[in-house]
Amino acid sequence: MIEAELEDWHDYEVGSRREIVALLRQIGEKNQLIRMLIKGEADVCVTSILAVDEDSGTVVLDRSVDRAQNERIVATGRVKCETTLDKIRILFGADGLAATTWRGEPALRADIPPTLIRLQRREYYRMPTPVSNPVRALIPVPIDAGGGMGVFPLHDISVGGIALLDNKLQLGAGIGRVIEGCRIELPEIGPIATSLEIRNSLDLTLLNHKTSRRLGCQFVDISRGGLAAVQRYITKLERERNAKLAGLA
Repeated sequence: MIEAELEDWHDYEVGSRREIVALLRQIGEKNQLIRMLIKGEADVCVTSILAVDEDSGTVVLDRSVDRAQNERIVATGRVKCETTLDKIRILFGADGLAATTWRGEPALRADIPPTLIRLQRREYYRMPTPVSNPVRALIPVPIDAGGGMGVFPLHDISVGGIALLDNKLQLGAGIGRVIEGCRIELPEIGPIATSLEIRNSLDLTLLNHKTSRRLGCQFVDISRGGLAAVQRYITKLERERNAKLAGLA
């Protein structure tokens, strides 16, 4: 699973040595547990980062309590690692594994990875979209609701999908229905094309007593370039929000 994801999500790859070292140190400082896959899901070790030595290019990891498993880790020489940091999923490979000691105790060392994946997945991170200048989703409306392309404002966005507001109740609330031929216009990024699968529906009563509906939708058959565009837009929103919080905007 992680092996495939390291390739599939290379659009979210971090290649800056300084940033990689900083992320690994934060993972260690926050005592985040790491799933180390030795030979896939059948052989997993739970470990943590004890130290990161940028000068020697190594990261020190806690050993498994299973001696035989430690031997397998060193013998294989390369493992896949998965953890989270501030609800963001981190994936990386660890090469050059060898036995070492840390503060007098047995440990494992590995090379600092040249890249890692910093993945804000849907289940971890959803970014509210601006209310004053809503992001528009252009979605085909069913024939019985008037047909044509309807324009729907987004409520939030993630790399997994969107939540949109169906103020005129045009799209229905059929969970699992896939709507093809949709387009989302991301300000300053550009439009992306995707199909949308309705995953949840919530009817809302507004302050003016009118009814609206919020539909949670998952991207279906979105291109790698489209996902990268969504990630760029989320990053843009995050920077704007942080600037406002800092009183710079």
